[in-house]
Amino acid sequence: QVQLIESGGGLVQAGGSLRLSCAASERTLDNYAMAWFRQAPGKEREFVAGILWSSGETYYEDSVKGRFTISRDNAKNAVNLQMNSLKPEDTAVYYCAAARRTWVIRVSTRGYDFWGQGTQVTVSS
Repeated sequence: QVQLIESGGGLVQAGGSLRLSCAASERTLDNYAMAWFRQAPGKEREFVAGILWSSGETYYEDSVKGRFTISRDNAKNAVNLQMNSLKPEDTAVYYCAAARRTWVIRVSTRGYDFWGQGTQVTVSS
């Protein structure tokens, strides 16, 4: 069982930045895909960004391209999400997710085996 602990959420004004981090309890993530999803009130959980740990390949949902950057920290076994130029519509609970034994970044929640508890991001207008 892999535990994922998110941190870094909060309240920010539109146009501001936040950095989310997700620390994984697994010793090695070489065969993992890591991703961030988000869920706004009354909406389904949606894919935001993903990264293949071994290659560093990334993939982004269209609305966050150019604003968000996902990265990995090998020393800390953590994945980060740098969010710039935030908009009110980015307001949601953000979840870290991990998929084991995969070399594909999946955008469906069904593609992931482990989830963090979520961290709230609120962007005021």
